Amino acid sequence: MAIQPSTPQMPGADVPEAHVPYLVESLRDLDAWTRYFKSAEIPVLSSTSRRLEALRGDEDNVDANMLGEVIDRDPLMTLKLMAHVASKRRPGVVTETESVTTSLVMMGISPFFTNFGLQPTLQKWLADQPRALRGLANLMRRAERAAYFAQGFAVHRGDTDVGVIRLAAFLYDFAEMLMWCHAPTLQQHIVELQRADPTLRTAAVQRSVFNIELDDLRQTLMKLWRLPELLVRISDNRHPEQAIVRNVVLAVRLARHTADGWDNPAIPDDIEEIAQLLNATPRVALAFVRKIDPPA
Repeated sequence: MAIQPSTPQMPGADVPEAHVPYLVESLRDLDAWTRYFKSAEIPVLSSTSRRLEALRGDEDNVDANMLGEVIDRDPLMTLKLMAHVASKRRPGVVTETESVTTSLVMMGISPFFTNFGLQPTLQKWLADQPRALRGLANLMRRAERAAYFAQGFAVHRGDTDVGVIRLAAFLYDFAEMLMWCHAPTLQQHIVELQRADPTLRTAAVQRSVFNIELDDLRQTLMKLWRLPELLVRISDNRHPEQAIVRNVVLAVRLARHTADGWDNPAIPDDIEEIAQLLNATPRVALAFVRKIDPPA
């Protein structure tokens, strides 16, 4: 199901493995990438597709909370839902809808199943790209941990926007997820370059391979798809002076640096900044993040 904010979405269909049109060469610039992803198919986790079909068979007994529990575990399905709901708003209308469940309430259960047919799955989409599938799976696990960290920080700070902060961290790396789906060899090349030289800055490597920085693509697509204004704003790492933005960025960074364990040399700096955000000592901050780290 393509994300097309200006037109209704059509039900998705399983994508034949042999016909997935991967990009093997980079596009020219941000405008070209934006045009490409504006109407690109987005697959979801097979567990998401399977569970949605099970609920479809019992639609009369399904409510927004039941659907939300399925969608809220899958960042790409979450992205598709929120973009679709935004596409139905009149231009210029500001929304406070910043969660999966409230989006479903606004949309309605029957319209959801009408507009979202059988979802293409990542496992079939990337069936001939096992390294990309592993890379994407790792990134999705990282997104889940980032969401836990962001939620924990926000609760500790007494923030009133805990839900949207968690969502911003969960979706923060969706542009990289899309690259794993549509340009897996290019994304794998970035991984190999950074593995060969860990000192390379991610943004610089992205510019050399994609001709863009994925942070810019994320923000451009979020605005194009008219996602909630607060969600877009706190996902913009160019405004670290705002505590709510630091909450998201530090959660994402900690999840990335601890993806393979807690011995990454960058972690002490992360903990120092998290301590400042939480108004705590580094020792207390470290104990806190270890406590809220979800089990593997």
